[in-house]
Amino acid sequence: MSGFGLSAFYVGRCGYHQLMATGDVVVVGAGPTGLMLACELALGGATVRLLEERTTVPNITRAFAVHARTLELLDGRGLADELLTRGVPVYEVAPPGGATLDLRTLPTQFGMVLIVPQSGTEHLLEARAAELGVEVRRGAKVVGLTRDDDGVTVELADGASLRADYVVGCDGAHSAVRELVGIDFVGKQYETHILLADVRLAAPPAETLFARTSPEGVVLFVPFGDGWFRAIAWDRLREQAPLDEPVTLDEMRDAFRRIAGGDYGMTDMRWSSRFLSERRQARHYRSGRVFLAGDAAHVHSPLGGQGMNTGLGDAFNLGWKLAEAVRGQAPPWLLDTYERERHPVGAAVLRLTDAFNQVVLSSAATRRLRVFVLGIVLRIPRTRRFLAERLSGIGIAYPRSREEDWLVGRRIADLDCGGVRLYELLRAGKFVLVTAAPVDVAGCDVVHAIDHRPELPDAVLVRPDGYVAWASERLPRSADVRAAIGHWVERG
Repeated sequence: MSGFGLSAFYVGRCGYHQLMATGDVVVVGAGPTGLMLACELALGGATVRLLEERTTVPNITRAFAVHARTLELLDGRGLADELLTRGVPVYEVAPPGGATLDLRTLPTQFGMVLIVPQSGTEHLLEARAAELGVEVRRGAKVVGLTRDDDGVTVELADGASLRADYVVGCDGAHSAVRELVGIDFVGKQYETHILLADVRLAAPPAETLFARTSPEGVVLFVPFGDGWFRAIAWDRLREQAPLDEPVTLDEMRDAFRRIAGGDYGMTDMRWSSRFLSERRQARHYRSGRVFLAGDAAHVHSPLGGQGMNTGLGDAFNLGWKLAEAVRGQAPPWLLDTYERERHPVGAAVLRLTDAFNQVVLSSAATRRLRVFVLGIVLRIPRTRRFLAERLSGIGIAYPRSREEDWLVGRRIADLDCGGVRLYELLRAGKFVLVTAAPVDVAGCDVVHAIDHRPELPDAVLVRPDGYVAWASERLPRSADVRAAIGHWVERG
């Protein structure tokens, strides 16, 4: 029971039950989203208990693409540099249509897609969680959830009950938390099977990220950097095969030979799977004291590598807000901003990945027309830049009112603040105030930095998740700063 408080017992109508001590937040699901959220909560001073139904850590990898904005967010917690050593950078991507997107032109130091096994990302986050005092309780299957005005009680299959102020379901596409609170998961299932296998290649392709399309389907190779490759195939010839039929090495070889013209010496398959992807989104991300994040809130086609990145974005957005709430410092409206900001992001990701899916998996005639049109559109530099910013997450922005500065709700790029980078200052998990000249911030719990750049307002207040909370075109008075911070953080 270490890390989950002292246990007590109470008598219920069905006999004796184990009641775990009350905690601030229970996070259900210890994948990348759940781990990152637990880290953010602990950094913000909340007590967090992380539950995972699986008893062992799986040795397969699902997600493998880490985009630029996610790397920036991880840099804001001191985690990006280590992750970079675990992965393979890809600087150019080629969506259907023939145009190549050069990610090095993005306004970030992380102009790439980092190809790294999900297991590598999880190991990094597990180590960070351990540093912050968070432990994962494995074999904890959630079977019940009840709510009242004061908190949430989570029932586990082993008879234990956990009481918390808030619960967050990060427990995947088949989320028990989502089903228990009755939130609709709206969308559809795609008809075409996806074949996955981890293989070795005797003659790997020259491209780091290899992709080929033909009237018969789409195939990709994704390098893990250790001699293994993830082979992915959307094969029209095999789209009616039973889902429970094992994927064989010969089947993968045949798909690549027909679609790409060769199997590149495919050997030594260590794992394989066949599945149908879905396009679904939770109708709401919040129901009272219960929240959803990651795949519990949205699932979509794997084209574009958006899944894990969107989930980590959810965690960064919700973590600091929920930590403020359990400290009693969140204004009444703050937790509502999680759904208001992240639900549109999830919807946009579903539209983008569905568009990719429609291009590559439509009929031959339709596909040729769509590729032709997309090829013309992507010859326009502005369109290429827009798509690159959407794919990378750099272009994500949150709503602002008309009265607020144009920068509010936007991602802030890294700045050199007198020899210290802005994203290094964010590692404390606090708001950071950047001003063009010294300002009195006495009595404000904020990290203060000086950076005078003509393209920026004279004062910029940056949220813990790297988005702008407030900006002023003139150097503010101390009272202005206190009011700006007080809007987001109430004094306890």
